[in-house]
Amino acid sequence: MILAARGEPLEQMLGPLSEAGRWAALAHVLDFDDLHLASTAHLSAVCAPVALAEDGGARAYLAGAGVMARLGALLGWRHYSSGWHATCTAGAPAAAAAAALARGLDSERISAAIALAVPAAGGVQRAFGTPAKSLQVAFAAEAGIRAAALAEAGARADPRALDDWVELVGGDPAALPPAPEAIPGGLAVKVYPCCYALQRPIAAAQALGPVDGSRVRRIQVSTPTSALAPLIHHRPLSGLEGKFSLEYGLACALLDTPVELDSFSDEAVARPEARPLMEAVEVESSDPGEGLLSGNVVITITLDDGTALDSELDFPPGAPQRPVSGADLAHKVATCAGELADAVMGLSWETAAAFLRTAAARAQPVGQSQGYLGRRSPSR
Repeated sequence: MILAARGEPLEQMLGPLSEAGRWAALAHVLDFDDLHLASTAHLSAVCAPVALAEDGGARAYLAGAGVMARLGALLGWRHYSSGWHATCTAGAPAAAAAAALARGLDSERISAAIALAVPAAGGVQRAFGTPAKSLQVAFAAEAGIRAAALAEAGARADPRALDDWVELVGGDPAALPPAPEAIPGGLAVKVYPCCYALQRPIAAAQALGPVDGSRVRRIQVSTPTSALAPLIHHRPLSGLEGKFSLEYGLACALLDTPVELDSFSDEAVARPEARPLMEAVEVESSDPGEGLLSGNVVITITLDDGTALDSELDFPPGAPQRPVSGADLAHKVATCAGELADAVMGLSWETAAAFLRTAAARAQPVGQSQGYLGRRSPSR
């Protein structure tokens, strides 16, 4: 994700951030990162940049991701549906755990680092569709590293601050799920570069096969309300807003095969042929729901001759219940890394940070060029 985001407008704004902050922002800006469904949080966008920047390796990543998954899970859907950006709220304490372990701190100082990160544990969904969304992720990563550095220097904090904070933002400390896995429930891998709430509707629409967009008169969507929570932009004006728009997601599902990074450029969102499709979308909530994959999504497309095309889907490709295929994963790596894909496949935790530092100095963004349809993606 970091490589694919080089050359994005956001990159020009990141000078004030640390290395870990820059990497975290770039890892998240394309919304092509993984998601932990139980916590509704993007674990790797926070924990991987911290582990790499702090030379902590896999142990630091897993420590941070484990804290983030469990903390996000006990905050639960009520926290997310209230408007919090769980990647940031759970992310700051998790980044502290990752950075503290990378620095070799003992358990007492790791606890202090987590508590010291609590004041920075915040982020809101109103940022979705703007640069602030990925910048919030950068702030969480930086806050965790700062807290670990302070704990290493001897700063003390009461670990119970985390318990108090969890209650203040709507979680239940007693609900912490015991689990033997490092990351309880596993990670969902995105097949499309947009909000996870769009993965299922796009997959359902594309399962219908080729549909002539000019013939579409209605696009009816039935799904639980919770599955639509982050999709706050109904008439998007930019690529970032398009990543959080059900209407645009369905439009590009019908216009683009496959749905790729260019599908969510500013130019793509402004396509004249996309607007009528967005206007054709009608949404009906089947029930309240409790998560982004509650229930099923049902898509009904009505054509100009009255023909109705129906598609229903429970889990999108890449969900833990429907793991991403090796071919799709290889395609995603190739799409993001471009000509550096072979080198990326050979990286380890020990070599990845140096590789990113070298790649960051390259002038031409990987896999990108100017304008919509100018970016060259590998064929499937």
